[in-house]
Amino acid sequence: MQTQPKVIMFTTPTCSFCNAAKRYFREKNIKFTEVDVSRDIDAARDLQRKTGQTGVPVILINNRPIVGFDRPKINQMLNIKG
Repeated sequence: MQTQPKVIMFTTPTCSFCNAAKRYFREKNIKFTEVDVSRDIDAARDLQRKTGQTGVPVILINNRPIVGFDRPKINQMLNIKG
């Protein structure tokens, strides 16, 4: 069986797109690590340094960033069939 790529999602509790992305990952049985940038200021700085982004969600799949809940790109990178 193929191992799943490493997925990290940078979120805030009030972000509706973050919640939609988390729900989508759960529906598809994709394991992910959530980092709440409203609680972890170092992670927020790190995210901005790596990606230039201050908004969420930013999803890293094997360290490749996806800005926002871009379902087609997520499906492509995780090999999810529509």
